[in-house]
Amino acid sequence: MKTLVTRPRADSLALAETLAARGIETVIEPLLTIRPEPEARARIDAALGGAQALLFTSANGVRVFAGACARRDLPVFAVGDATARAAKAAGFAQVESAQGDAAGLAKLAAARLKPETGHILHPAARHVAGDLAGDLGRAGFRVRRAVIYESIPAAGLSADTAALLRRRAIGAALFFSPRTAQSFVRLIGEAGLTENLTNTAAIALSADVAAPLRHLAWRRIAVAESPTEASLLAALERCRDAAAKEERRVHE
Repeated sequence: MKTLVTRPRADSLALAETLAARGIETVIEPLLTIRPEPEARARIDAALGGAQALLFTSANGVRVFAGACARRDLPVFAVGDATARAAKAAGFAQVESAQGDAAGLAKLAAARLKPETGHILHPAARHVAGDLAGDLGRAGFRVRRAVIYESIPAAGLSADTAALLRRRAIGAALFFSPRTAQSFVRLIGEAGLTENLTNTAAIALSADVAAPLRHLAWRRIAVAESPTEASLLAALERCRDAAAKEERRVHE
């Protein structure tokens, strides 16, 4: 099953390796480009003093932070396993994964930390999902968000991806964020390909990610049982198996 991977390029390349190991061919089409903020270093420096821990809600946040700041002594709480792996690769020694979403990350941080020890720093994108600061604030914590990068939506689909979609040659498309899903819906409309998804399954990380996609005529839409990469890939495997069964029935 040829599978469209829509994450920013660094994340897409890592995911493509995982999929290749499962025998799944990928088409990388980053729908968001990560652009570090010019003031990232200054914003981190201004917010870091007195922080007791770092919260990361994406591997991109880890990479931009690591490029702008040499500090690796604070404990890190990561939204999921991919983000945790990025933090460990960047040199952080104390890393825990919430294995889920922003609400799970807030619960993990609240269970491990004490409000009186200091504020928590969240190096983040300009646009964030969930209410991490609000959830932790209700538990008595102070969260400072340092905007250190921006996710820029793609201006258009690549010619190669558009050609594959035109031929209905993509069996599945993976979506990890509402903004990526929204970007896809916009671009597919601009390319005049909204009717070319009848052979394609949309695989979404959560119901919020799936919501913008429901306006399009997919072969099916599958939502991961939990907001983790492993669960999303399990949903992809189920869709691949279902598609194979349908093909066998057609040829019987």
